[in-house]
Order: sequence, then C-alpha cells, then structure tokens
Amino acid sequence: MDRVLGDKRAIFVLLGPALLVYSLVMLVPILWSLGYTVFDGNPIVGFTFNGLGNFTKFFQDPAAWSAIWFTIRYALVLTILQVGTGFGLSLLYVFWLKKASSTIRTIVFFPVVLPTVAVALLFQRLFEAAPTTGPVNSLLNVFGIPSVDWFGTPDASFWIIILMDLWRSMGFYAVLLYAGLLDIPEEMLESARLDGAGGWKLVRTIVLPLSLPVLLSSLIFSINGTLKVFDTIIALTNGGPGNATTPLTLYMFQTSFTYGEYGYGSTIALMLTILCLLFTVFIFRSTRRDITKG
Repeated sequence: MDRVLGDKRAIFVLLGPALLVYSLVMLVPILWSLGYTVFDGNPIVGFTFNGLGNFTKFFQDPAAWSAIWFTIRYALVLTILQVGTGFGLSLLYVFWLKKASSTIRTIVFFPVVLPTVAVALLFQRLFEAAPTTGPVNSLLNVFGIPSVDWFGTPDASFWIIILMDLWRSMGFYAVLLYAGLLDIPEEMLESARLDGAGGWKLVRTIVLPLSLPVLLSSLIFSINGTLKVFDTIIALTNGGPGNATTPLTLYMFQTSFTYGEYGYGSTIALMLTILCLLFTVFIFRSTRRDITKG
C-alpha cells in the first residue's frame, strides 16, 4: 500500500478520472456561473457585457433585500430550533429512554424520509382555511375562535414553514447528536455523578463540552442547508403571500428561468454563496474562541 501511495503515477491513475468527473460536474458550472455575473441576457437573446452592473443592481433591489431578510431570519430560527430540539431529544434518548429509545428514534426520524411535496400537502390540509376548513381551523372553531388564513399573512406563513421543516428535520439532528453522545465514556459520566454532578449540571459541565465537535458539525450542516432552502418553499407557499416567503434561492430561480436574466441570477447565486461562507466562518471562529477561553 505504501508503495502504491508513494507512486505519483499510480495516484494519478486512481484519482485522475474522479477528479476529471468532479471538475466537469461541479467546478466548470461554478466557473461558468461566475462568468455570467458580468453579463446581461440569456442564451436566446444573447449576452452583453455589463461589468459590475449586476452587483449594483443587487444592492439597489428591494426584492433582493427582502429575500435576504427572509433567508437569514428563516436560517437562524430554524437552525437554533433544529439543533436545540435535536440535542434535547438526544439527551432524552441517552439518559432517560436508554435501551427503550429505539422505537421513539424510529418514529421521530420517520418524517425525514418523507417526500417534501407530500409533507407540504399534509401541512396545507392541516392549516387550510378555504375552500374547506382544515383540522387546525376546525379546532379553533370549536373554541369559538374564527378561522385564520394561515397562508394569507406573512408571519403565519413563516411560522408554518418553520414548523413543517422542524418536524421533518429534528429526527435527523437527534440521531446525529445521539451518535455523538454515545462516544462520551461512561466512566467519565459515572465519575461526575459520584462528584455530585447530576441533571443540568452534568449536561452543562460534562456532556455539552464533550459534544462540541458534533454540535459544531450540526450547526454548520443546518445553517448551510437552511440558507439554501428551496423545495420546501416551492411546495408549501411558492414564495407567497406576495414575496413574503421568497428566499434567495427561489428569487435566483425566478430571475434566471422565469425572467431569463442569467447574469443577475448568477449574481444572486454568488451572493448566497458568500452568505453561506460568512456564516460558516462566523460559527468556526465563535466556537474556537469559546474553546480557547475554556
């Protein structure tokens, strides 16, 4: 094995085809998209050089700022809820349910494997106000509360999206963090219990510090996934009411493929990439600072 790994020709033969395919599938489209940012138009009408005009347009576009605000708000709220709920469930699995947690883990994880469209249709029916009254509004009517047009107001639509995505994803983060908790040595937990640490003190002083690597991975995975949300919005609200629930991904899609502005759409995609990078760097630097202080 050492002889093979030390041979540059063998390494090229083994990795060359994979790198070539990766370059063709990933790197070339990325570079192509970056090139579009300095042009206006599309393949049908042709392209004209625009320089930094698309970037100027982006920072002066109210719809773009609305999409940024929704994207950041959605990503922050859902990331906190996903990782927080997942961590709480993982603690439940390890310290309370223990061996009996397998059935609960399966039930909670089940929504992860459901198709997005099916889940969106389920939530549309649950919160339906017209032409038929959904179960949620029917329950409100029982208590004398009039039906609410959940998808007709921006705030209500936002929280339904959050609720749906949290229900779908919390099982995944619970299992991910559960696997991290299992790596904590039982001897260390027993020693802490003998020293008087129990309940929240045990979690705060032992479990949480030792879970930081998997928590960091969960945060980065969650924030990047939520910043790039697309299918959930399309299936549930399609960006409405108006453009109140339109994230940058959907705005990029509409700009590029509905209005045919490939250059401006590529600029939006680049801004989203930079946003993901900034959040990832911020999480890394923040956790490193905390570890250094600890």
